Amino acid sequence: MSNIELLPRYDYSDYTLWEGDYWELIEEMPIAMAPAPMRIHQNIATEIIFALKSSLEEKNECPESIISFENDWKLSNDTVLRPDIVFVCNDDEEKYLTKAPKIIIEILSPSTAKKDETVKFNIYEDEKVDYYILVYPDDLRAKVYRLKMINAQK
Repeated sequence: MSNIELLPRYDYSDYTLWEGDYWELIEEMPIAMAPAPMRIHQNIATEIIFALKSSLEEKNECPESIISFENDWKLSNDTVLRPDIVFVCNDDEEKYLTKAPKIIIEILSPSTAKKDETVKFNIYEDEKVDYYILVYPDDLRAKVYRLKMINAQK
């Protein structure tokens, strides 16, 4: 038996009881998120949300759309993620997102970069997220992955 098998496992009911707002649940394992984002992170997120909202309102491809910042996305009872920014269509659940977003944007910090570039990348690909955008605030650059291109770009 490996040591990892000895660790406790958690589900969504446990997740809802945890103190603080800085957790994700990935395949029954609690993952601590970075504390409150730095100002540059929040400023970039605000600009992206505003630009995304303006662009998508012009196109009106999804009248029942939501653009939001740091909402829980419950993929299953053992996996709950909290992307920085999401664009999702026709998701009526009030507590958390239930459908795969069309667009997910993660603004990376040194403490989250590896998880965002690998673990979450793979989950978003498996869940058929159309666009996954990684923003690197220190370099003021972004990488855009489109679902059809993910395997070639990875």
